[in-house]
Amino acid sequence: MKKKMEKLLISACLIGSDVKYDGGNNRLPSDVLNKLKEKYELVSFCPEVGGGLSIPRNPSEQRGSKVFMDDGREVTNEFLSGARKALTICQNQGIRIALLKERSPSCGVHQIYDGNFNHNKIDGQGVTAELLIKNGIKCFSEEEIDTIL
Repeated sequence: MKKKMEKLLISACLIGSDVKYDGGNNRLPSDVLNKLKEKYELVSFCPEVGGGLSIPRNPSEQRGSKVFMDDGREVTNEFLSGARKALTICQNQGIRIALLKERSPSCGVHQIYDGNFNHNKIDGQGVTAELLIKNGIKCFSEEEIDTIL
């Protein structure tokens, strides 16, 4: 009998889904995706889209505990809703590990942009990464992929 593979929550943009704010993606190289698929059952999710934001949409950044689009519209509730949905997926499917897009206001594991829309990065976590980590889900960015392979 085949051993059941561990599930891995992965940012949908990393598997090539066109869910980024600009309608694009951050697809990982095929060889990396294939290695992940050999080791894990991939469960893809985009918390921003899951929280009700459109594709395309204005870019967003965190300012303190709130999230704003570059036009000044606050979208904190949408980001929190998407984060809660990601956590529910993990809890319902027994997912203990996530691979998330670094610097995203949702998924940044170690860094996010500073909220001024000037490309300055700061240490911090996106809304989803922070919630998952607080609930015991181990989160890694695509820049740490060797850690989980």
